[in-house]
Amino acid sequence: MKIEFENHTIECNVLYGSRKKLSIHIDSTGHITVKAPNDTSNETIRSAVERHGKRILEKLQAIAAARQAPKTREYQDEGKFLHLGKYYFLHELIDTKERNEDELKNNLKKFYFTSCKKIVAERVKIYQAQLKVKPKSIEVVESRTKWGSCSSDKHLTFNYRLAMAPIEVIDYVVVHELCHLHHMNHDRSFWRRVGSIMPDYKEKEEFLARYGQAMTL
Repeated sequence: MKIEFENHTIECNVLYGSRKKLSIHIDSTGHITVKAPNDTSNETIRSAVERHGKRILEKLQAIAAARQAPKTREYQDEGKFLHLGKYYFLHELIDTKERNEDELKNNLKKFYFTSCKKIVAERVKIYQAQLKVKPKSIEVVESRTKWGSCSSDKHLTFNYRLAMAPIEVIDYVVVHELCHLHHMNHDRSFWRRVGSIMPDYKEKEEFLARYGQAMTL
């Protein structure tokens, strides 16, 4: 099914089945699947997609941006860098006037650290209330291997590069680490807890696995 929304064509694959509610899923490649109860009308499906149209387009744009990651970083005004799932010119993120390349690199990293700290603090506050947990401390760090971690003493760390990811992907990493305050391993109970807050967490995991290499300096 093709649906026109704000001068864009949203193409969906519709799957009917014995379910009670209609749901919309977008995988890491940008493929959209609408799962609908049997006998759901085309108008109902169209209305649901249009209602979530803005969020759908934002997610598709984030996936497209990650796919188009530049192979070399250009530390100049017209160089492009990811922030919250979208590409921006360097001068839109930091002051580039009278700065050499090393200064630009350092200032951009500082920008990401600051942005990540602010966003993570906001999202932790939201989700810790839902999960009824509270970390002892939160830190933003530089890591090549982990997006986040939770220690046995309830200390959470988050990779500064998360500031490059779409907000819903940041939310997944925040929820993941907060759930470790209940379950330190990745057993069934842990994933049930994650899924209770974020049913589509597998899509977020797949996004990081597929496009995480684009979120770097």
